[in-house]
Amino acid sequence: MASAASSGRPERASTPANSLVATQEDRTTALQFLHRLAAEVSGGSVNLPCFPDAVIRIRKALADPHARLTQTVRIVGAEPRLAARLLQAANSAAFNHSGKPLTDLRAAITRLGHRAVQSSAMAFAVQQLRLAPALRSIAKPLNVLWEESISVAPICQVIARRTHVSSDEAFLTGLLHGIGRLYIMVRAVGKQSNLYSKATFVEMVEGWHPAIGKAVLENWGFAEAMSDAVALQADYDHAGKLEADLTDILIVSVMLARVLRQPGPRRVDMVGIHSFHPLGLSAQDCAEILKHAEYQLGSLHAVLGC
Repeated sequence: MASAASSGRPERASTPANSLVATQEDRTTALQFLHRLAAEVSGGSVNLPCFPDAVIRIRKALADPHARLTQTVRIVGAEPRLAARLLQAANSAAFNHSGKPLTDLRAAITRLGHRAVQSSAMAFAVQQLRLAPALRSIAKPLNVLWEESISVAPICQVIARRTHVSSDEAFLTGLLHGIGRLYIMVRAVGKQSNLYSKATFVEMVEGWHPAIGKAVLENWGFAEAMSDAVALQADYDHAGKLEADLTDILIVSVMLARVLRQPGPRRVDMVGIHSFHPLGLSAQDCAEILKHAEYQLGSLHAVLGC
């Protein structure tokens, strides 16, 4: 069996002994903050400073079957930097197979399709967070989180193609699987005792971020299957009842993404992760999925402009 470091299993990083001695005050402060945040988002209030409002409005427009393309074009057009990013994505090698460049925003959005527009908008939003002066103290962990997200997304997409689950929905779920961690991270900036600098707090976030992520996605109007998958992403006992579901795909993809980010040789430890069963993935299948996802990552950076 592979070790945690090479198999994708979460592993607690080694920390100096004096850092592991957390005071009761640290734990109490962290727990109170997380309780307040969870109650807030569960009550329907999502407050994410420095997050472009246009991204959520685009999401709602694309999700509304009665909304017209004109509405999405108008929303994107009101944010010149996002419009430029979508034009850049539409003219990238991944989407511009004819080699004919586009300069019209409507044509660019049509060429990209819903999934690519939403993904590019989310990438734009995360970049704005990383560049915000008020969030400079967490720029590095935000960047790490984003790199994790864009490694999970293509793996979700590749695995979904083996199932009945929409590959576009799976990709977006992978991209957003860390939204709870992002939300906590941004809201913790400037709080008492510099919460995010505390090892205790970071450790506690691992247990809290899936539920908070689910609440955020529900408030933003994402599909129930997506929000449920985000909530259950660390539930290794989960397995689709009759066939593989989106939650199975995300659980396996998060684990495989950890393997992808580890230096070789890569080995996948499936023991105790029930979601592998309904997906019917062998060790060879996982190796092929990782190879394909790694190939996609280069073009994904270009498409998302990050």
